Amino acid sequence: MKKILLVAAVAAVFTLASCAKKSAGGDGQVTLTVWESDNGPDQFIQQAGVAYTKLHPNVTIKYVHVELGDSSGQIALDGPAGVGPDLFAAPHDKLGELVNSGHVATTRNPNKIKGQILGACSQALTYKGNMYGYPVSAETYALFYNKDFISDNDVPKTWEDLATFARNFNAASSGKYGFVMDVGNGYYTIVFATANGNRLFGATGDDTSNSGLNTPDAVKGMQFFQKSLRPALNVPAADLSTSVVDSAFAAGSAAMHITGLWNVKPFQDAGIKFGVAPLPALPGDDKPCASFSGTRAMFVSAYSEHQEEAADFAEFLLSPEMQKLRFDITGAMPSIDVKVDSPYMPGFIEQLNYAFPMPSIPQMGAFWEAMANASKNIWDGADVQKELDAANASILGL
Repeated sequence: MKKILLVAAVAAVFTLASCAKKSAGGDGQVTLTVWESDNGPDQFIQQAGVAYTKLHPNVTIKYVHVELGDSSGQIALDGPAGVGPDLFAAPHDKLGELVNSGHVATTRNPNKIKGQILGACSQALTYKGNMYGYPVSAETYALFYNKDFISDNDVPKTWEDLATFARNFNAASSGKYGFVMDVGNGYYTIVFATANGNRLFGATGDDTSNSGLNTPDAVKGMQFFQKSLRPALNVPAADLSTSVVDSAFAAGSAAMHITGLWNVKPFQDAGIKFGVAPLPALPGDDKPCASFSGTRAMFVSAYSEHQEEAADFAEFLLSPEMQKLRFDITGAMPSIDVKVDSPYMPGFIEQLNYAFPMPSIPQMGAFWEAMANASKNIWDGADVQKELDAANASILGL
């Protein structure tokens, strides 16, 4: 299968050869070191690298395994030491940290790139008016539902309806749950703090006067999370980790679950017949609640001696052929408007219309632990206002 994908990709990119821009290296041989994760993204970089070298024989792509979550810390050590990459993958919420530390170069041809990519990706990679990086995939999460338990037409449209369904399902189904989610992960629980347009760090994601987590709207949403959703999933937060709830849905023990595209293949492999729908609406609203959107980007290292070549390869990864190839290999949502063969994509795309980029300011680094602690404590019965006040203070260093 991998060989078929590679042949198809190479054949496709040759159709673009007449308009492909030659790398700046001319006839000189250049080796670009690219950091990426394994289990899919590695195969994509390697196959894309072969295709790119067919068009640019003087450029060789060298893949090096560095996990997405480790790259931002490792570039700070390896970049200045002269042993870092030319191009590396990182999540967009690390952008402020990377820019302020001087680790990444600005995007080459930003207006051209913005015209190619999804608006959410463009917004995610813009920091203080400048664009950095090249988005290779987008992501958000949505509501997965097991079709053996719930039909397409009966998927809850509101959180109140979901809670009611789950309570009734639990009562009638021993050993199974109507709904599961990782209730101690701020990536997911942030949805309950987004009523009436309330957003983390404000509408533009860079207001550090208040995190937005302890506003009246956020408090009201998290009170619903505690008082209405908890009875529908009466399990302590410590027993609802991501691995536990993923396994529950994969085992056919849960009717609904909140997760992302990365779980489509595992659930398919597990033999689950499922669908994907937008998230339910918060109390008092009639549209899907807002979720975080994420952008996985390739960043040109500020320490690279081959920034032009690295930028050119990064742009190549945004071509329709390469974006389709990446979807075929990883299942990740493309960062450009290109059709892919998946019955689950419409649900994610609809949810993406209501998503907002995770803020990329440096204070975002403190969000995860603070929101995780607050979410777990609130789920387990702690005072909502006090927990959110503490999270806000921790994030802002108050």
